[in-house]
This record gives sequence, C-alpha cells and structure tokens, in this order.
Amino acid sequence: MRTGILPPWFISLSFGVGLWGCTSIFTPAVASDDPPNFVIILADDLGAKELGCYGNTKHHTQNLDLLAGQAMRFRTCFATPICSSSRVMLLTGRYGFRTGWYNFTGRPGSPTHKNPDYELGTAEITLDGVLQQKGYTTALAGRWLCGGNEYLRVPKASFNEYFIWALWGNKLPPGVRYTGGWQDRAAGVTSCYWHPCLLRDGRYVPTGPKDYGPDLICDFAIDFLRRHRNKPFLLYYAMNLPHSPYEPTPDLNRPGGERSGNLQSYVEYMDHLVGRVVRELDNLNLREKTVLLFTGDNGTAGSGKADPTESGVRVPLIVSCPETVPAGAVSDELVDLTDVLPTLADLAGAPLSKHVTIDGRSLAPTLRGQPGSHRDWIFSYLHEERILRDKRWLLEGDGRFFDCGDRRDGFGYVDVSDSDRPQVLAARKRFEKILKNLPAPRGLQPCPYLERHKAQERGGANPDA
Repeated sequence: MRTGILPPWFISLSFGVGLWGCTSIFTPAVASDDPPNFVIILADDLGAKELGCYGNTKHHTQNLDLLAGQAMRFRTCFATPICSSSRVMLLTGRYGFRTGWYNFTGRPGSPTHKNPDYELGTAEITLDGVLQQKGYTTALAGRWLCGGNEYLRVPKASFNEYFIWALWGNKLPPGVRYTGGWQDRAAGVTSCYWHPCLLRDGRYVPTGPKDYGPDLICDFAIDFLRRHRNKPFLLYYAMNLPHSPYEPTPDLNRPGGERSGNLQSYVEYMDHLVGRVVRELDNLNLREKTVLLFTGDNGTAGSGKADPTESGVRVPLIVSCPETVPAGAVSDELVDLTDVLPTLADLAGAPLSKHVTIDGRSLAPTLRGQPGSHRDWIFSYLHEERILRDKRWLLEGDGRFFDCGDRRDGFGYVDVSDSDRPQVLAARKRFEKILKNLPAPRGLQPCPYLERHKAQERGGANPDA
C-alpha cells in the first residue's frame, strides 16, 4: 500500500423574487432548443478517499453516496495538489504551462507572485464567459482564490453574480471597515466560517457572530437557482468546506447547537449542503435537465494536499443528469479538471475560440454512455514538478514510477522506478515523449511554503495551507 433562516440583511440583498486558441480537441455538439443547466460543486481540500462512495467507512456522506448511485462516478480524476492552480485549470480548460498557474496565488509559480494586478478574466477565456455566449446566466458562490482584489477582479471573470468569501481583510472595497471575525488576524486572513467576511457583487456584506459562512453561501446558491429557474444557468459553487481551521459546525441533530470541528464533521456538513442543493433542484423540477458535477480542488490537507503525488491530486468526480447520464455507472475513464470546460461547452453547444488551445477533452460521449476511450493520459503539476498517469502507469513528481495494474486507489501499486524490464522501459519512454509537450517551468524562485511543507512531512507532521 502507498502511502436557515436568513438574516434581514441577506434578504435585502437578494435580487428578484424569493429568498434565498482554440485548437479545440473536440467538435462542439449542435445546441438543442432546451440546453441543460449546469451546477459545478467544488469542495476544498477533499481527496476522493474521504467519501463513502469511494470506500471511506468513517465519514457519513449519505447525500453524495445517494447522488453517486444516481449518476456516473469516475474512479480517477486529477486536480492539482493546490487550490488556485486547480481552479484555473477548471475555469480555463488549460494546463499551467499555458496559463502560468503552477501554484497558489501570490506564490512563486503563479502570475500574481510578481504581478498582484493580474486579472484572470482578462488574461484567459473562462467557462462562464463561454456559456454566456449561449445565453446562460452565471454565478459564483464561495471561494475565488485566483488572484487580485476580489471585489474588483471577479466581475472581470464575467460572472453575472457572485457571493464570495473575501480572503484578505485589506482587500475590501474602499471605505469599508471590516467588522467580522478572523482566521489569522496577524496575517490579515478573515473568517470564512463563523462571522465571515463576505462580498456580494462588489459590496461588503456585514455579518454577525452567529452567522455561519457555508450556510449563507448555500442560501445564495439556492436563491440563484430559484430566481433563474426559467432560463439556462451556470452555478459555480466553490465551497469553503472541508478546508481547515476546524471550528465547530452547526449540529444537524440539535438545532441551534454545535458539533466539534474536525475533518469528519466538516466532510459531513459539506455533504449536508450538497444535499440541500440537490433537493432544491428536485423541488424546482430542474433535476432532469441539470448537469450537476461534484469534484474537489486537491487532496486532503495533511494527507496529500500540496504533494506532487497521486494522493495530492486524486479527487472525486460525480456527474449527474438523469436525462443524459446513466445512473449508477462507475467509469474507469481518466479525467482531469481541464475536461470540465470543453464538456460543458459541448453539452451546451457553445463555440470555443479558434485562437486559444484547450487541453481538456469533452466527456459528453462518456456521459451519454457512448463507446470509445475518453483519453489516454491525465496530467498534473505543482511548482516545477509534474505528475502523469495512464490507465496502468503513474509517474509522480519526485520521479518515482509505479505499475498500478488495474488499481486506482493507491493500494497495491508496485514501485518500478529502478526496473529495467522491457515493459517498464517502454512505458517510461512513452511518458517521456508525452512530457516533451507538457513543459515544466524553468527558473522559478523556491516556494517557501512548499519547502516548509516537505520538511514537516519528513518530520511526520500534518501541515495545512
């Protein structure tokens, strides 16, 4: 083995009625008269191994397990080992050697390291903009973490609406006096859980000590679904959970009470919020024509996150659409987060620019149960290290090479790094050829966080980011 009731200020901010080059690798489908809606739920710091449907026997994830039984679950989906690069990967359909995002925002290996004014929405064509061409209304709920002052930058990524956690207390709209809680006051990091720092469409949203950020963001997501139920929409719900710090969560079994915060309680509260969204789609009679995609941005903190290994990049991927996707299907097709943009564009019949290279491939044929292989390999990266996998072989960022057989969960892999067997040498030669077209960055400054992380790992600690 390898190892609510909404506060008055929220209601007053709701709009409408209710509470709450491209060298394209695929040919877009012809748009239907009734294009599907899209809900992307991105969990923060969630390796695939944390869910019951992926074999976890400790965490109670009944909503996601039920969803997986009504959907297609992919055994192997790769993000990157750290959040910002994964989010850019998902939003652009492009690898880091094209976008410049190899690391967390502000760190060496991201465009914002030396250019804090970098704007993703003006530098790259993003998923929301692609779908807006087909008349979709788009919203971001939750975390941004792709650089810049959120109150300025997110609109330039072209979302029609957003309701997000504002990470930095010194990057709020001019004249705002922050009155909420802190995750790390000395570092200027605001709270995203109790008494959170939130922004809605460029405006600071005051909260109180009893306001729980994940609930308020989920309230916004459900409000968006209700207000836009009669026209095609994209909801990008980038959750805060189950990222640390592990503060108490609301107790689902005792209204008004709290449950001790730890990874299990965070995963289970995340599952509760996913259940709220799925039930609302059912209540609105939108489930049949809504593609709901659930995934994560990197491996679990202290157990993969920030490591250029499969445990650092293997995340869940569950895709549901009763009208299109076979129920209860488990797929061995390889997927990485670059595939999200071309898949949604394909399903919506949205054209892609002929002047931007898209690295992802559309999953639409696989989701429809059509024969044929989706792709031969998937790719990931962190700073200067690269990870490559096909259905049998795995190359991790430290150079180790594994024969995985038909396993996908990290168990039973054989380290063949030093093997000279012809089969192994042929596989390595094939990987070397692929990697020539997937260049690593050169001359990056050392990343203090990653160096500290490696030192802590050698010491047996479980660091977080």
